[in-house]
Amino acid sequence: MKRDTQIKGPASLQIQSVLFNNTQAHVDQALHSLARAVELGIGSGVLSEVKLVFGDCSPEPVFTDGHMTERIQQFKPQGIRRIDYEFFNKNLGSAAAHNRLLQKLCTDLVLILNPDTLVAPNLFLELIKPMQKIGTGIVEARQIPIEHPKNYDPITGETGWAATACALISSAAAREVGGFDAESFFLYCDDVDFSWRVRLAGYKVVFQPSAVVFHDKRLSTAGKWQVGKAEEYYSAEAALFLAHKYSRNRLVKRIESQLLAKGSALEKKAARAFQKRRLEKKLPPQIDPTHTVSQFIKGFYAPHRF
Repeated sequence: MKRDTQIKGPASLQIQSVLFNNTQAHVDQALHSLARAVELGIGSGVLSEVKLVFGDCSPEPVFTDGHMTERIQQFKPQGIRRIDYEFFNKNLGSAAAHNRLLQKLCTDLVLILNPDTLVAPNLFLELIKPMQKIGTGIVEARQIPIEHPKNYDPITGETGWAATACALISSAAAREVGGFDAESFFLYCDDVDFSWRVRLAGYKVVFQPSAVVFHDKRLSTAGKWQVGKAEEYYSAEAALFLAHKYSRNRLVKRIESQLLAKGSALEKKAARAFQKRRLEKKLPPQIDPTHTVSQFIKGFYAPHRF
């Protein structure tokens, strides 16, 4: 079933980012690129009203009210009419923090954006194109210099899930699925689960390679992905929660035994945390029993192109 979320004229937009120990200079870099993209989006008639919302999970506030006032005055001429800032006084994690920001969503579209990004000037001109077709729920931008390797249809752009480092989402779709699953996912795979639930609700998830965002990710001198402690722990935990939630019981057992037998100390800790949740009967309800949207392929959540 195709959902009628087609954007037929200039769209109102909420852009939201979650901060954690970012510097003001770091965020300002992103703001400058965003403001230019918003200016072109409004000037080209694809955007109407645009507001920006920050949620801050840092130990100390990155901004004050005065800092925000300065930035509103600076970027208002380019079309960012409002900038809201909320200091959470707690590290809520990605999913819960974005859900807090989604509570006041009143625009046609919402852009989930990492603060360590620089967007291309024509970002919104390109991201909006799939939204002008019936049934699109999420449109993901192409990340550079390290592009995500998951597969997508070269004609339609349809893909299994969207990374929310930079993803444009139909507000109707976000409301229908209830936002992110913050009970199960703290930092990683919340976007995989969100995308799969959006697809289960009847929407399409589209990758748009012509919409480009620079995401500050780097490889080691050996050309390998650099994994921090948070990613090591929460990726392992998320793998178990995803497999359970999407009705892959045998896979849960396999991942669990592998982590406990051969995993790092942090991965073993994640497996034990999952076991504790299971004993306490706090695991999420299982969905997608016929495996309509969920994919588990060699440790990944979609076929990879490279």
